[in-house]
Amino acid sequence: MEQRDPRVRPRPRHDPLAALRTPKDPPRDVYLTGPVSLDIIFTGLDCAPVRGTESWARGMGSSPGGVANMATALARLGLRTSLSAAFGDDHYGEYCWDALARGEGVDLAPSRRVPGWHSPVTVSMAYEGERTMVSHAHEPPPAAGAADPHRGPATPARAAVASLAPGTREPWIGAAARAGTRLFGDVGWDETGRWDLDALPDLAHCEAFLPNAAEAMRYTRTNCPRAAAHALAERVPVAVVTLGAQGAYAVDGRTGETAQVPAIEVEALDPTGAGDVFVAGFVTGTLAGWPLADRVAFAGLTAALSVQEFGGSLSAPGWTEVAAWWRRVRGYGPQDPAALARYAFLDELDPPLPATARPWPLRRAVPTIGFRAPG
Repeated sequence: MEQRDPRVRPRPRHDPLAALRTPKDPPRDVYLTGPVSLDIIFTGLDCAPVRGTESWARGMGSSPGGVANMATALARLGLRTSLSAAFGDDHYGEYCWDALARGEGVDLAPSRRVPGWHSPVTVSMAYEGERTMVSHAHEPPPAAGAADPHRGPATPARAAVASLAPGTREPWIGAAARAGTRLFGDVGWDETGRWDLDALPDLAHCEAFLPNAAEAMRYTRTNCPRAAAHALAERVPVAVVTLGAQGAYAVDGRTGETAQVPAIEVEALDPTGAGDVFVAGFVTGTLAGWPLADRVAFAGLTAALSVQEFGGSLSAPGWTEVAAWWRRVRGYGPQDPAALARYAFLDELDPPLPATARPWPLRRAVPTIGFRAPG
């Protein structure tokens, strides 16, 4: 029997879908696939590194990165999350596997370990509210004697997040959509420079598309994020455009409903993975059946809480953090009633937010691969 690391304590899970679950439901709530990297994060830099000089960072942490950011965020929000990824058999790969499987409860049954393949690594340097990243990776070899694990969920899932790439069609996305899985489309920067929506064939299978403002405007040839969201809603049922410090704007093309939610002002330590956490929050609210504005507000809240901590995965908040934030903001002095009302839906959740006596601000341990349990 596998010996559990004594430092790893199972996290109590608040299940946002508890009131909706039935015996006929799929065994997994969300399926993800993509690369996992070891992220090494430096914070507290006064400026960008300058060529020919040595820069010192006041903070450092390490965590699983890449698609692990979203997997961790979903798991901490109580969704049963399954991940298909390749992991090297080096120390980096072992650390990422253990952190996800044992530390966060992510289902790695669809994933594989690749002998002799070294794990991708990303170094992220955070300064002035932004970050600069340097990465190194090799493509993993194809799976020998078995189907490629990056071809969709082996067991049905309520939802999946699809990373759309120009000129690429992933067979598993269409198959999952036909099986009833709800698809949420994410996208990265178009290195081809064409910014052609027709070059994203799998967008047609998605229930929602969540680009940032720059991506949305380029894809729609508009000069306004709101106009871009409306244009995208002609292609996909729900378009959500993230606006950075200005929040997010969403359009439901089926009903004509719109929602603009301002960002929450926080002291940002590291923005790494905030977009992944936003998507996780939106997926959670969607599966729970919340109204559009509440989904956008919750996604923005989780992203705002995440940037106050190191890294993309370890910074992802759980329900305890959400509950502590909600108690704290209501405890301040005179406030704008409308601003508080925007998050009043947190008092009406079923099941209700977990009770907590933990102090604010909530800090997470920042593990590093340099420390391991003896034996």
